[in-house]
Amino acid sequence: MKKLLCLILALVVAMTMFACGRGQETPDTTEDPAAEEGYKIGIITGTVSQGEEEYQAAQEALATYGPEKIVTTTYPDNFSTETEATIAQVVGLASDPLVKAIVFVQAVPGASAAIDKVRETRPDMLFIAGVPGEDPAVIASKADIVLQPDEIAEGREMVLQAEKQGAKTFVHISFARHLSYATIAARRDGLMATCEELGIEYVEATAPDPTGDAGVPGAQQWIIENVPKYVAEYGKDTAFFSTNCSMQEPLIRAVAEEGAIYPQPCCPSPFHGFPAALGIEVTGHEGDCDYMLEQITQKVAEYGNTGRMSTWPVQVNKTMIEAGVAYAIEYCEGRTNGKVDDEVFLKCLTDAADGNAPTVSKYNDAATGELSNYWMLLWPYYTF
Repeated sequence: MKKLLCLILALVVAMTMFACGRGQETPDTTEDPAAEEGYKIGIITGTVSQGEEEYQAAQEALATYGPEKIVTTTYPDNFSTETEATIAQVVGLASDPLVKAIVFVQAVPGASAAIDKVRETRPDMLFIAGVPGEDPAVIASKADIVLQPDEIAEGREMVLQAEKQGAKTFVHISFARHLSYATIAARRDGLMATCEELGIEYVEATAPDPTGDAGVPGAQQWIIENVPKYVAEYGKDTAFFSTNCSMQEPLIRAVAEEGAIYPQPCCPSPFHGFPAALGIEVTGHEGDCDYMLEQITQKVAEYGNTGRMSTWPVQVNKTMIEAGVAYAIEYCEGRTNGKVDDEVFLKCLTDAADGNAPTVSKYNDAATGELSNYWMLLWPYYTF
């Protein structure tokens, strides 16, 4: 009897050890394919005060795809002196191993350094940089795709538009930091040359830099105080253009009140500056360009300024983010020919602009020639 009990006990122990052994083998031989195939897309934008349109576009992407696919962050308002903070935010996005692509709009100073820092540990990260604030050749050598409204072409197109609206004077409002950007400087040269060609008086106006000591409030106050003075000096047939996002709202309001001319915002879009400046309700109509164009047309008519204010009929910065996210998805899911697939990206851009395909050109750098991954985008004007 004792021998039988010992034999049974030995069999139980042996079976227990065998079962435990099999259980320990399972984690070593079974992998989760979903974990390997998972990915996220990081989006970095300005805050509401510096770039509301792109900020809201990032939040819309987050709401559409969910936090399992989209991660967002912002760069500081005073980005020109806080580049380390910008770099830290981008590196923070890349610290998540599931983040395989980062869409950066606007790609403010510090973007190139941030990309370099990320590539030290994540060389395969896809970077899409919209509205760059650095030398074109430099940012093009760092990011995989660079996007920008065709500011160089705007140098001529904007004055032609202003002439159609009755302009006899053109006031260009900017500051030293912006004029150090190659494309903004080239646009100003085009504005000046086209004004001279058409007999329109060109006026250079220097406003406070919103990233300086006076901040955004100081820059906006300058607009409020000085636009009426320019209209008093040069007359109502004066067109105004500012290179800075935070100045658009007070500039649109001042132009409407003074009966002057406004060919376009710095980042052409019916949602850039117009709703807040003209008191248009956006809630429930986010991203509805047709609605916003109709509302702006009515408001401009109420000011008695029909035909003298305009923009592009697409949300340019929002389009860049939506197209960037769509392309990143295509890339992460293996439906692009490498990191830079022009055909797929143009489709993403057109879809993001509700089927309105842009006129596309590639930036031609004086020193290095055409930058094949630097897209310059142009859409036609919509006049209110």
